[in-house]
Amino acid sequence: MPQKLHRLGLNETINLVKNGQVSLVEIVEDYITRIEKIDKSVKAYLTCNFESALARAKEIDSKSQKGRLAGAVLALKDNIVTKSVRTTCGSKILENFIPPYNATVTEKLEAEDAIIIGKTNLDEFAMGSSTENSAYFTTRNPWDLSRVPGGSSGGSAAAVAAGEAAVALGSDTGGSIRQPAAFCGLVGLKPTYGRVSRYGLVAFASSLDQIGPLARKVRDCALVTSVIAGFDRRDSTSADLPVPDFPASLESPLVKRRIGVLDEDSLSEVNQEVAANYKETLQLLTELGFKLTTLSFPTWQYALPCYYIIAPSEASSNLARYDGVRYGFRADSSELSDMYVKTRTLGFGPEVKRRILIGTFALSSGYYDAYYARAARARQAISREFQSAFQQVDFILTPTTPEPAFRLGEKQDPLSMYLQDYFTVTANLAGIPGLSLPAGLTSNGLPLGLQLLGPAFSELDLFKLAFLLEKNFDFKNNIDEIKNVREEEV
Repeated sequence: MPQKLHRLGLNETINLVKNGQVSLVEIVEDYITRIEKIDKSVKAYLTCNFESALARAKEIDSKSQKGRLAGAVLALKDNIVTKSVRTTCGSKILENFIPPYNATVTEKLEAEDAIIIGKTNLDEFAMGSSTENSAYFTTRNPWDLSRVPGGSSGGSAAAVAAGEAAVALGSDTGGSIRQPAAFCGLVGLKPTYGRVSRYGLVAFASSLDQIGPLARKVRDCALVTSVIAGFDRRDSTSADLPVPDFPASLESPLVKRRIGVLDEDSLSEVNQEVAANYKETLQLLTELGFKLTTLSFPTWQYALPCYYIIAPSEASSNLARYDGVRYGFRADSSELSDMYVKTRTLGFGPEVKRRILIGTFALSSGYYDAYYARAARARQAISREFQSAFQQVDFILTPTTPEPAFRLGEKQDPLSMYLQDYFTVTANLAGIPGLSLPAGLTSNGLPLGLQLLGPAFSELDLFKLAFLLEKNFDFKNNIDEIKNVREEEV
């Protein structure tokens, strides 16, 4: 058996299984050993399914015909429901919730013989950018344990970066896949709205949420996307469109070569090393024969305030179901109205309460037109601006985040945390795909990410461009690069 299977990429492991060089049981046992050693430092997982993962591995080993993901050990963000496995959303209010069904993405992964080894930590109900808002514990960045892994899919990103899963699924409402991917040196995709079924994703903001993968390599990300994408009649927002074989087309020539880039003013508030990495990439693209066009986005300045009205408004509605009556946590009280108040007071954390209050205010009588209605119009303007931009260019390139991974506890002011979403929220508001790609390291060895945006349902072109850049970046995101992990645990 090859040593330390958790160091290998997803496609490498799948090929070993296909060629009979390693068993699924050996792979799962290696990941279990890894998790037991390192997760006490990283704290990526809320729930681990070791027994069921081993049983599933034995079952797949016995099959003569195996699925496309046989050899894949995956983790799921804990807002994706899993039948008979606890799903908490990082909240006390769902601490003991055991779903009676699987999400569509869970079904699709298991149908192709992927093994789900656990559920990962997240900011409560996916509301946060650091995974410090979980009701249970804070996840740490494997590259530097004193820093955040990003959020809200921080547990998923940390698990993959630390070699505790080959790939993980996250959800992205305003950047919650792409920002952790950038902070943890991974490839992360937010698909086009409607490309991947949301059935079984616990809703935060229904018009913005999307499920997507985090992986170490573009090819791995493309493979998982090809499995989870596609029409689902159980999701009314699901797009009935064919799904390309993403990994099979990665090395075919990239015909679309016009890239929109940001002007100097757009980078004025960005960390110096982030800005320098961005400019170096522009030089590389020029050398590779791409045509660069500087774009002006007047509406971009409205994206954050627009998002932080629409998303909390939808959250206030979606989270009204957690009232202590139907399921989840229930506070003791002899009076019904008092039980409601106590349940939501004790069950929700500070950030969730903050966003419920913001959303309820924005939707309230007398303020709806002043806030929500104006935000909805701004969203339409942002979408039109992207449509116009994609008449001129094929892709748009931006930094993924304004700065590298920050220290735990550094962002105490909610506004400073919300500003982390500056480059990412536009894709959710417009419903277009966005991919974050590791593009380099800071002077102190922290990953830097670049974001590729494309028109709706252009994931194949995004993957092809990302694959080309990946080869030229030669970014080493394997676990040998991780900082602050004791040698005996690596």
